Amino acid sequence: MINLLKEVARGKRGARDLTYEESVQAAESILGLTATPAQIGAFLIAERIKLESVEELEAFVSVCRKYAHREPVREGLDCAGPYDGRTSSFVATFPVAFLLAAAGLPVTLHGCASLPPKWGVTLPDIISEAGIDIGSLSRAHAISAARQSGVLFADAEQWCPPLGDIRRIREEIGMRTIFNTAEKLIDYSCSPFIVFGIYHNTVFDRLSRLLIKLGYRKALVVQGAEGSEDLFIDRPTRIYTVKNSTSGLGIIDPESMGLDTPVPEMQWTSRQQFLTAEAVLQGGGHMAFYNQTLLNGAVRLHLAEKVNSVEEGLYICKDLLDNGEAWNVYTAWKNALLRSGEKCEI
Repeated sequence: MINLLKEVARGKRGARDLTYEESVQAAESILGLTATPAQIGAFLIAERIKLESVEELEAFVSVCRKYAHREPVREGLDCAGPYDGRTSSFVATFPVAFLLAAAGLPVTLHGCASLPPKWGVTLPDIISEAGIDIGSLSRAHAISAARQSGVLFADAEQWCPPLGDIRRIREEIGMRTIFNTAEKLIDYSCSPFIVFGIYHNTVFDRLSRLLIKLGYRKALVVQGAEGSEDLFIDRPTRIYTVKNSTSGLGIIDPESMGLDTPVPEMQWTSRQQFLTAEAVLQGGGHMAFYNQTLLNGAVRLHLAEKVNSVEEGLYICKDLLDNGEAWNVYTAWKNALLRSGEKCEI
């Protein structure tokens, strides 16, 4: 690791990108904990200053996948949102997952307890509000619930234990690192489709090239709310569509579909996220969050080639929300996990 540090930590002008093979060596040293905490911290900070190359990112994703448990439950869509959570926006991807499953598209959600730099509300926080004990949720229980409902939730630090081993170092650094990207691409259910959130449009090209290398059939990179995969409902959202080894920039404008809705200011606690998601899944709630769920559902159905157009997807999604089918999928998933928790207590 010391020799690799010398290459990436020479300063702005002297530092160089590592080769794929060198990057694999660095990732193995970190995730295998053969490097010291000081070396790991120095490497992550140096990479952050230098900016990670596509080859470095690909190598770190590859090694993360090597150490992870991956289960091809059903062919579907991976929703890759920020593991540092959300502080000022609705986590639409949560209700969208059950809406998509009701439409016949299996979905994988994943995350862990909040991380830097945002320290926001995460998917495990929201799921815990449903009475589900994330800490006792085994992979077998999560897979069983996915087979019953079409929605898999993977607790990242259980499904890829080395991520938990380096949590303390990441917390002490307190800044974004290469793992903020790599952990979102472990792809726990080997999905052919992915929707991936980014914060800055400057990384569109790098992420697109990375997704092509990783072999997804089709991908959507979204400059969404708080760097998430969630399209805005009160303004246009920049996207990159990746397909057949090519990528292209686009805009999704909710106003053009008659969905543009002002978003109210909210105090987004985990409880408020949970209550808002359940209201939407029952066909109600604030129109902004109902419409945001519709839009994201429709776009993702189109991405996964389940519908011929976003407009067709909107029609299907609205029907599934209003007739209770999305809610039924959610309750089936939740009840399956709650029953699993009861078995653990016994």
